[in-house]
Amino acid sequence: MKLHRHPLIATTAIFIAALSGTLADSTPIAAPATTAKPALTVTVGRPQALYLPYTLKANGNIAAWQEAIIGNETEGLRLLEVRVNVGDKVKRGQVLATFASDRLAAEAQQIQAEIAGAKARLAEATANAKSGRSVKGTGALSAQQINQYLIGEQTAKAQLEAYEAAAKMLQVRLAQTQVLASDFGVISARTATVGAVLPIGQELFRLIRQNRLEWRAEVVSADLALLKTGAIAHLITPDGTSIQGKVRMLAPTVDTQTRLGLVYVDLPEHPNLKAGMFVEGQFELGNTTAITVPQQAVVLRDGFSYVYQLNPDQHVTQLKVQIGRRHAGQLEILAGLPQNVELVTSGVGFLNDGDLVKVVGLANAEQSAPTN
Repeated sequence: MKLHRHPLIATTAIFIAALSGTLADSTPIAAPATTAKPALTVTVGRPQALYLPYTLKANGNIAAWQEAIIGNETEGLRLLEVRVNVGDKVKRGQVLATFASDRLAAEAQQIQAEIAGAKARLAEATANAKSGRSVKGTGALSAQQINQYLIGEQTAKAQLEAYEAAAKMLQVRLAQTQVLASDFGVISARTATVGAVLPIGQELFRLIRQNRLEWRAEVVSADLALLKTGAIAHLITPDGTSIQGKVRMLAPTVDTQTRLGLVYVDLPEHPNLKAGMFVEGQFELGNTTAITVPQQAVVLRDGFSYVYQLNPDQHVTQLKVQIGRRHAGQLEILAGLPQNVELVTSGVGFLNDGDLVKVVGLANAEQSAPTN
């Protein structure tokens, strides 16, 4: 029996064979290699060894250097007039308030009349005593009569001295009806009320003597040894004003509960300083050498400080560092930096560990760095 091939099958077989040969002879085309792109364009710099001021931070209250209490020195008199109020500046000897003096003035007139009568009686007694002395031993007057004249003279003299002493006391009381400033300064408190009849010793005013204020800084006992009399202190008031003061003295004792000691700092007169303010400040303790980096080279994440080291392959490594002092745009690095490290100084907030960067220049850290 003779077999016959179908023309369509033969044609299909030839096409498949040809296609297979073509695929077998063709060479695969390689995909083009991709180039990594930098995550950020940055500048770099090296840490600088600089002289930075060494300071000690503290806080405390502003208080009066000395506060004088001005009280009532009279008794049973009505307060007639109050001439000053809280905040007024006064001079030494200025009249602050007055008490009614009518009764004392009348008593003074009465005493003057008593003095006049006592002087007249003394004159008579003196004349009698003189006569008695002149006839003593002649028998013209008895010894008893002469003694009476002499005793009368002494009695009249004593009465006059008593009235004169009473007159001086009344003058003192009259002077006390005017309440005077004991020193120049500013009135810090007033309790005087017109019309009140006050007992002796009742407080009327409080006066900040010489308008002098001081900062009573609270310092940990371990740091007190670092401070000396005359050290410079810088305070920052609540409104941001910086004020310079000088240490006058250190307290001789430390609080047994808080372990804090007081440092008394004399302050200049300044309108932004008020007694009772709570302020922060720092003491200058000289300059020391420190390894610093620009502030913009440090990023804070999760409560820790980091810098980015530039590697030779242009990738960055995140380094955890410990920050110390801050001054003029520079941060002191206490720990965490290797030797001769090159750090990224711009855009660190946008970098992650291992990122590829493009360096466009060196940061001139010395321009913003303080020098000694």
